[in-house]
Amino acid sequence: MGFLSSVGVEKSEVKKHFVRHGFIFACTDKSEETLLSNRIILTGKNYANKLFAVKEGDFIFLYNLDKDVLYGTFTAKGEPGYDKGIPIFEGRYPYYIRFETTQTIKKVEKASSIFRSLNISWRDILTEKGALLIKSILEGRAINRLRREDVIDDKYIPPMMTTTLWDYPYQSYGYTKKGNNKYPGVTPAFIIYNLIWRYTEPGEIVCDPMAGSGTTIDVCLEERRRVVAFDIVPTRKDIIQADARNIPLKDETVDLVFIDSPYGDNIKYNDHPLNIGHIPASSEEFYEELEKVMQECHRILKKGKVLAWLIGDQWAKGEYIPVGFKIYERLTKYFSPVDVVCVVRRNQASNTPFWHSKALQHNFYLRGFKYLIIVGKDESVKKKGTKIRWNFYER
Repeated sequence: MGFLSSVGVEKSEVKKHFVRHGFIFACTDKSEETLLSNRIILTGKNYANKLFAVKEGDFIFLYNLDKDVLYGTFTAKGEPGYDKGIPIFEGRYPYYIRFETTQTIKKVEKASSIFRSLNISWRDILTEKGALLIKSILEGRAINRLRREDVIDDKYIPPMMTTTLWDYPYQSYGYTKKGNNKYPGVTPAFIIYNLIWRYTEPGEIVCDPMAGSGTTIDVCLEERRRVVAFDIVPTRKDIIQADARNIPLKDETVDLVFIDSPYGDNIKYNDHPLNIGHIPASSEEFYEELEKVMQECHRILKKGKVLAWLIGDQWAKGEYIPVGFKIYERLTKYFSPVDVVCVVRRNQASNTPFWHSKALQHNFYLRGFKYLIIVGKDESVKKKGTKIRWNFYER
């Protein structure tokens, strides 16, 4: 496990940004006084990713849902934190950011009508212009109307997906690059973002045994996870040279494994003779070698944690190969199923008028999605004590 000390991402390594944003966090009558008196915002898992997007110096506003009152303007103090032992509210809300104010706290009533007039929601992330607009409203000053796109920064963090169909308009997000979008088959950063906020906590360890251009590293760095990344041919200094069939980590030492593996020999990644991507998906050898990777992932993954495997089917030379189904079948020999997500393919080389024409002419389908297969080690991701009332509907 010695590698982790050299490549683990620490909070101090996170790059500072110079563009301020605004964040509106909700409270109720029961929590308002506690939050304001302690100068702290607390939240649970459902808004943890939003809270961790706050940087020191960003604008913060507090919105009481019961009273429909907005308070501000506050400034984020320090960096977000995660503490399961925080004494406020008996630790039920372990994600926090502290704030300060240099003036008397202002408030405005009927805040929901203000949000509607600006065409925004308290869940949105505000641009600096948007935050200053809200600040002006709180201070009772005249305001200049802005377009919604000038008030809201929709690209700052990805949305947390709640269905099994994931669509992403961009490969990266925010103000720092995640991976290299010129790299063959580059992983969309949005996928890793959703996975780590679903299945890990800040400070936990993510492993990518086939790191490619390093997208996983960059997302983990920004989202405060430690990360260890390997590749048979490293593309950057923070990727360790290793074969995914022999991962140099001790047993049960990582909290999440993510793999974006070759789908066959359709992409040339490098000339390394042991690269699994040289083996065609039509060959049984391809799946036998990837099964060795699965066994290694099972070995290094902690009990109760998950592995996420991104894979696509292949159609080549008149033959359809259900690569995703074959990978799923082998994964479930070692792991328990959690879910399968379809990830829309947007920027593949075949998404051109020429190839769409060929697909119609020769009666075949272009690949429109990838599988994101999520599997768990032992009794993984089963929340104890969670009670959901399911409804059944007449047909």
